[in-house]
Amino acid sequence: MTRTMSRAGDRRQPSAVAALDGLLRDGMTIAVGGFGLSGNPTDLIEAVRDSGVKDLTVVSNNMGVDGKGLGILLENDQVRRVLSSYVGENKLFAQRYLDGALEVEFVPQGTLAERLRAGGAGIPAFYTPTGVGTPVAEGKPVDEIDGRRYVLERAIVADLSLVHARRADRYGNLVYRYTARNFNPVIATAGRVTVVEAEEITDEPIDPDVVVTPGIYTHRLVLARERVKEIEQRTVRPAAASAASAADATTAGGAA
Repeated sequence: MTRTMSRAGDRRQPSAVAALDGLLRDGMTIAVGGFGLSGNPTDLIEAVRDSGVKDLTVVSNNMGVDGKGLGILLENDQVRRVLSSYVGENKLFAQRYLDGALEVEFVPQGTLAERLRAGGAGIPAFYTPTGVGTPVAEGKPVDEIDGRRYVLERAIVADLSLVHARRADRYGNLVYRYTARNFNPVIATAGRVTVVEAEEITDEPIDPDVVVTPGIYTHRLVLARERVKEIEQRTVRPAAASAASAADATTAGGAA
């Protein structure tokens, strides 16, 4: 896979807007990390929105929720086509799809991850049994191997990948945090150009034993702004119920 920018030295940029300078154009394909609202490169998504580019093809597990994550690009009428696993929490996404105003290719979640991984590894296509006999396989080659049918899925290579990491060094080596890791590592490898926002950027190189994404994949890097981390649906017990549960547990422990 041909990469179009030098990756030598310090990758840091002063802002998300600067990190995307000269990279955005109408009609391009952008792969975006995240699962729901976990691990979203929010600063970079906002910079894409503010740029005004349109007719985008977006590759992501889902399109955020209404007004958050990738949902803001939908609301700004910048997205023409989506490759995704899940409509889920985004009502606008679902409605535009049902109205025929948005082209959507639904991809099984594991297949989406593997198509991105294959794109980053230079593998043009692969066979999988997932989706055989369903609309997922329509129009795709299906072959039988050792008595089992498989559908041929093509790799995904994006014009631009947007990634969120927990920690990076100035050379672009990346570490992720728990479930915020999700699709980010495979998306980091699948872009012709990869731009990363990280919650922390160190001057010293990260220990190679803990690096998840090597800096060779990172073209530009920006420090993420501090913000409240959103989740789709926050569910907590009322304070009184929590206190009662704690009291019951203490009583039960004493009785034991």
